[in-house]
Amino acid sequence: MARLITFLALTLILPFLCNSFSPEKPTDRRVLVLLDDLALKSSHSLFFKALQSRGFELDFKLADDPKVGLQRYGQYIYDALILFSPTVDRFGGSIDAAAILDFVDSGHDLILASDVNASDLIREIAVECGVDFDEDASALVIDHSSYAVSDTEGDHTLIASDDFINSDVILGSKKIEASFDFDVAPVLFQGVGHTINPANSLVLKVLSASPSAYSANPRSKLSNPPSITGSAISLVSVARNNARVLISGSLSLFSNRFFRSGVQKAGSSIKYEKSGNEQFLTELSKWVFHERGHLKAVNVKHHKAGEVDEPAIYRINDDLEYSVEIYEWSGTSWEPYVADDVQVQFYMMSPYVLKTLSTDPKGRYFTSFKVPDVYGVFQFKVEYNRLGYTSLSLSKQIPVRPFRHNEYERFITAAYPYYGAAFSMMAGFFIFTAVHLYSK
Repeated sequence: MARLITFLALTLILPFLCNSFSPEKPTDRRVLVLLDDLALKSSHSLFFKALQSRGFELDFKLADDPKVGLQRYGQYIYDALILFSPTVDRFGGSIDAAAILDFVDSGHDLILASDVNASDLIREIAVECGVDFDEDASALVIDHSSYAVSDTEGDHTLIASDDFINSDVILGSKKIEASFDFDVAPVLFQGVGHTINPANSLVLKVLSASPSAYSANPRSKLSNPPSITGSAISLVSVARNNARVLISGSLSLFSNRFFRSGVQKAGSSIKYEKSGNEQFLTELSKWVFHERGHLKAVNVKHHKAGEVDEPAIYRINDDLEYSVEIYEWSGTSWEPYVADDVQVQFYMMSPYVLKTLSTDPKGRYFTSFKVPDVYGVFQFKVEYNRLGYTSLSLSKQIPVRPFRHNEYERFITAAYPYYGAAFSMMAGFFIFTAVHLYSK
């Protein structure tokens, strides 16, 4: 009976596992959404419907649901996780901070939205992802220069920001537009600021505050200088380790109210009929869920010039050819990826050869070079890291041997003077001997 139950359970879960994230179809499909309150389904419905219209299956759960879990029978049943539960102190079921971090480390994606009075649990997850929220739990980002003009918000915590990251891969090639002469529409933000470690190249600021912004409690008088100020304040950040993480200091950023709201930036006479929130988050979510910027490398080949088979060993000074094919996922299919900055190293302790690969429109990268006059165990290495794209790390090991005793040239051109000297010495000795023996 127990075996029958196990078989039926696996039969039910197998279709979900088959449709989940895979190297051949990297776009996330099954997404777990953890909410503080189920009312967020309706108040943030535009964001959720945009995901569903692109084919994502959203599974809504309360964050403290005792039956919630990311794994079943040792397999992940979700491809991505959305945390819209900034005040949760403890997740239900088998989910905790360690489980979420393991989920991300295994290559799955995360969207985390914090807010004022965020719990220590949410802060802990953010810190592990490389983001530090303001230590003051009641602090909000305040900007007296770049706030959004509003009849109800008088403390200048409703910010209109247009300081986006300069990356077509992350935010798309189309500008975030409104209905006013196609100018860039500001994004409405009201929430907590955070900072990132500038030495951490895996964390990027996607939306930054203006130089006049600072983080403080708007309901109390400032007694000390704010802990974070100016452009150091990040409003929305992303982290990547080939899994992708989006961290926002505002849950309202995703709300229907901000999606539909008009916006006028302080000091500007332009009033946009619609904020840039919807387009900003739509384009950003495409990147987070691998619909853009996901690369794969296949058909890594190397061989001697004029041959096609890969040898087991090279000899010093051999001429060789190296090639690899790189493709980018477009959201529906793999397309050739064409760039001019992919390099290969012929590496042993340090690179002996570094070559920029040529490419063709079909995504094939290739080059040729001469094996250095050093023998040992080398590697062909491609380390490709470009803003917004998944990292590629390719390595193939190959030994290089010296010439065998019977492979050296019989007569070396550079040694002709030495050959001449030796033979002239022998001829001179023969002549001297003959003269000495037969002279009177």
